[in-house]
Amino acid sequence: MTASSATRTGDALRVQAPVHHDPGTGLWLVSRHRDIRRVLLDSDLFLPDNAQHAVTPLPVAVLRILARAGFTLPPALANNGTASHPGLRRVVTRFFNAHRVASAVPVIERIADELLSVAQTRIDTTGGCDLFTSFAQALPCRVLMELLGIRHVDAATLMRWSDASLELFWGRPTPQRQLELAERVGEFHQWLTEAVRGDTAPPGSFIAALTRHRLPDGKPLDVATAVGACFFVFIAGQSTTGQLISTVLHRALAEPGLWPRVAQEAGVAEAWVEEVLRREPPVTTWRRVTARPAEVSGVQLPAGAQLLLMLMGSGSDPEFFAHPERMCPYRPNIRHHLAFGTGRHRCPGASLARTEAAVALRAAARRLPGVRLTAGPEEPPMLGMLSFRAPLQVAVESPGDAPVPTASVGSRST
Repeated sequence: MTASSATRTGDALRVQAPVHHDPGTGLWLVSRHRDIRRVLLDSDLFLPDNAQHAVTPLPVAVLRILARAGFTLPPALANNGTASHPGLRRVVTRFFNAHRVASAVPVIERIADELLSVAQTRIDTTGGCDLFTSFAQALPCRVLMELLGIRHVDAATLMRWSDASLELFWGRPTPQRQLELAERVGEFHQWLTEAVRGDTAPPGSFIAALTRHRLPDGKPLDVATAVGACFFVFIAGQSTTGQLISTVLHRALAEPGLWPRVAQEAGVAEAWVEEVLRREPPVTTWRRVTARPAEVSGVQLPAGAQLLLMLMGSGSDPEFFAHPERMCPYRPNIRHHLAFGTGRHRCPGASLARTEAAVALRAAARRLPGVRLTAGPEEPPMLGMLSFRAPLQVAVESPGDAPVPTASVGSRST
């Protein structure tokens, strides 16, 4: 499904059935901005317990592989509605607060420059390059490793584990593919467990902070919950941020005249990232389950109702955003989108993701001023899972002395 067709589907639901029961999946689709916001803010009525449940049922053979690896996902962060959540969240937010993110900008810029240098060489040598694999995917992983003090594993392995986890729990893999993914997820979980249990985590690192954390009753945080927190943070911090950067780059390269403006004008990269988050966020949906009977937009929901919150569609809600179909980077209410959620479970890494995407876009536009998207199909291959969507390729080429098109959007007057 293309971005435009997904938006049309969301538009139709929002108008005709803002809370729609899908008999095929058993999910209740919630599409209005105000309804989604209300659900996210009321985490006592709309529980996060199902946020990390596997979309495709895991067969016995897959469960055996995970069991041999000791894999569990107890309530930790995204799926935690218990009293332990606030304290665990504070541990995470200390590593992603505004001060730390601002201090990390030189690190992000340095790594971006290193990756773009390799990409530029490839373009100069072969005439083209894929900025997804060489840049968008690699940048957040390497940044996360530095910020959280992750050692004894290489970036390529961490990315492979993270992508396998996304596909196993949010994708629709075949039974044979599930077996392959489960092996990788098991390896990931075993590495995380060893890192939490061992004494190899450097002082001041994220893993070291988790091992020192105490639960509300004063007991030390158990290993399984600490591993669950790491599991979520590592996936969100690298895979979903890489998906955001990929979408931002692809959309900016496709917008006439925007690429040179991003390189030259202060604030344009940040404004563009925010508008992409509104219109095409990497996390397109999220799940909740009702703790007891509830009513949303006049629709009665039973206890245990599985809700699918249409985050991507909420950014195109005309009740909240004027002219939602237009890319208008300087909207007055742009920060009110729900790409990072809201309330108790709002993404703790939102500031870092925004910053990485803006730095990545600006650095790419400055380092590769003459590139353009490689001619080909209208849509690149896309990651398409229940809750995640992004281009899996940002193929660029050097057009030589091709003229730069005139800017058509993105001015402050839009």
